[in-house]
Amino acid sequence: MSRTRLAVWGDPIAHSKSPLLHAAAYEVLGLDWEYERRQVTEAEFAGAVRGLDDSWRGLSLTMPLKDEAFRIADSRDAHAELTGVANTLLLGASIAAFNTDVGGIIDALAEKDLSGVGEVRLLGAGATAASALVAVKDMGATRVDVRARRPERASALIALGERLGVTITVSTFDEPASSVDLTIASLPGGTVLDESIVRPLSDEGGKLFDVAYSPWPSALAMAWTGGEAIAGLGMLLHQAVRQIRIFLHGDPSAELPDEIAVVAAMRAALQA
Repeated sequence: MSRTRLAVWGDPIAHSKSPLLHAAAYEVLGLDWEYERRQVTEAEFAGAVRGLDDSWRGLSLTMPLKDEAFRIADSRDAHAELTGVANTLLLGASIAAFNTDVGGIIDALAEKDLSGVGEVRLLGAGATAASALVAVKDMGATRVDVRARRPERASALIALGERLGVTITVSTFDEPASSVDLTIASLPGGTVLDESIVRPLSDEGGKLFDVAYSPWPSALAMAWTGGEAIAGLGMLLHQAVRQIRIFLHGDPSAELPDEIAVVAAMRAALQA
């Protein structure tokens, strides 16, 4: 019987919860698919992909491989094209790249009754911030305040905002803060901001969606008083659901058989 193999690659990778999520889903779906984790550096990535045989169906990519995944692909979905990064590769005669982080953010916020926003603040200016920008645009945002330690690194977000028709302002964390509906933090796990910075951002920041989830609550979530603090586990779950749709159907919008049961099993695996 032929094998169907998948994996999550990144550097580091030992912390990844993706194998738990995918194994739970494939059990419900009745698929005898193998899903593993592998540490792969940026320098190794292209050669490692070329070395895969035809038993490989797809890859999930985490940092620092999302840029490389975008570049190696023969085709890309709209969200990958907009953000310039991909976290999913569908393998075969050609390589198709997808960014499921955008949809994962939208789905995670919808679970918290956040389906529409007007003004948003992004903390951080990296690849995840780009996905968050596209997500909030799809949710109706018209203005986004980007905060970064080094505002010059936000040039790609400014350009993306122009393409999306979203007004972008960029400043350091300690600039005065105006009121927003939602704050999305894409800062590295373990980041601690000074209380003098967090307090005004929290007072005017609405709900907080922090992509960090381990440990939880994050330092930012513990200091947040402006509204509910939402962990990034929901994003992790829902971006994985979209990956599994891709691996099964080739389409991130095509629902899985008995998807409610699949998502419940994946959520239980995370909680366990």
